[in-house]
Amino acid sequence: MSGPAANLMVPGLRRNMVTICAMTATIMQALDTTIANVALPYMQGTLSASQDQINWVLTSYIVAAAIMTAPVGWIANRFGRKRIFIICSAGFTLASVLCGLAQDINQMVLFRLLQGVFGAALVPLSQSVMLDYYTLQERAKAMSIWGMGVMMGPIMGPSLGAWLTETYSWHWVFFVNLPFGAITVIGLIIFMDETKKDLTLKFDWFGFAALALGIGALQLALDRGEQLDWFESTEIVAEFIISAVAFYYFFAHSFTTSRPFIRFELFRDRNFVTGCIFMTVMGLVLFSTMALSSPFMQNVIGYPIITAGMLLASRGVGTFFAMMLVGRMMRFIEARTLIICGLSLTAGSLFYMTAWTDLTQVPEIVTVSVIQGFGFGLVFVPLSTVAFLTLPNTLRTDGTAMLTLVRNVASSVGISVVIAELTQGTRKSYAVLSEHVNPFNHALQMPDVRGLINLSTDAGRAMADKMVAIQAQIIAFAHDYQLVMLFVLCTIPLALMIGSTKATLRKQAAGPEHAVME
Repeated sequence: MSGPAANLMVPGLRRNMVTICAMTATIMQALDTTIANVALPYMQGTLSASQDQINWVLTSYIVAAAIMTAPVGWIANRFGRKRIFIICSAGFTLASVLCGLAQDINQMVLFRLLQGVFGAALVPLSQSVMLDYYTLQERAKAMSIWGMGVMMGPIMGPSLGAWLTETYSWHWVFFVNLPFGAITVIGLIIFMDETKKDLTLKFDWFGFAALALGIGALQLALDRGEQLDWFESTEIVAEFIISAVAFYYFFAHSFTTSRPFIRFELFRDRNFVTGCIFMTVMGLVLFSTMALSSPFMQNVIGYPIITAGMLLASRGVGTFFAMMLVGRMMRFIEARTLIICGLSLTAGSLFYMTAWTDLTQVPEIVTVSVIQGFGFGLVFVPLSTVAFLTLPNTLRTDGTAMLTLVRNVASSVGISVVIAELTQGTRKSYAVLSEHVNPFNHALQMPDVRGLINLSTDAGRAMADKMVAIQAQIIAFAHDYQLVMLFVLCTIPLALMIGSTKATLRKQAAGPEHAVME
């Protein structure tokens, strides 16, 4: 590095302020992936929307963000990272305010689309900036700081959203972004240096259109599949077909053109490919367990939404402590060892969750959640460091965008799979259990039980139906947790693909790249 960029590696006020701006942008975007979910019932009444219409508040954001994540690398390289970061931060903040001011469902969906368009770049750009502003030896610490925002945002979103909605109104779920956005924009304008623009870059419109159509159709199918009963719906079948055809044309075009939209040289780096694999695992496991834990605590145990949110936040406590420690631990322990330990803790916590019932107590929930969060933290920071360990600096922004895209798509797949399995499992378990609820069941003929559940009365039948429904849900949740646990166990051996990070760091410290980075 030379010129102004050379000062980026000097610890001091400039780097600290840019770090704060990158963190506020990350937290702002990460919160919005989950914070609006709990406010949907309140929005539905205010905006006079049907159940299907109000779900577009989530779907529009997810689809827009997924489509616009892919071109982040090209846009930043072509127009300059600082300019794009400021525009996207300001645009996301403005769109958030407009969402809070929306008067009807059409305005809300439009403003959420804008939020997704501008928000797509915030996480990859913030990660790319953090990697540039810290030396090779400090990257584990940098990824620990950045990872807190990425991991804590989705975990804290539901509890913060519930508190804001209950205490004030659903509008504040969006207005809360205003101070974060203002800090980010002002700080970036003052403290961040611009990167070199590559004016020779040409945009691959066909490649982008094919990829956008493929990702958009896939996200729509995954997000709406549960509502429309998956392949029983013509819409879902059509979306999967459109996605498959679009991806085919994207790959066929990309492998035959001289300047493809996606820079496939990214995937020549083994460490980056390994990072993508484990980022897929993290996206699947993190969001799928979150999608299961919240309804379990509310629907099975019966906690109010704020209490459920606070219990979910305990997982964030474990993640926070892991990320505080893991940056230092990577100086002495190989990244693959930390990843294996983290995945093992995650699998162990999921094993305990398979035994959760409506009688599970708060101390057990908190303990298991903290351990699970600690496991997530042990995985996330090392894989974020490993992915960029040997990737050339010129590919860094493209790499961060690709990792974000992989995590987002994986999270959508994970949520769709576990919710579909939960729904189907609940139906099957209810059907099996209800067969045994009849006057000939010896257990129901016992005096104590018959006094409580008398099948000859409406109240008794209602009580029996409620108990069977709860037990069916408990069984379905246990099967889902078991499914995620088996997936985690199967991915642990893949950590052996990761080479020695300490050896790589020593070689780079002795090579020319270290001098450049310094």
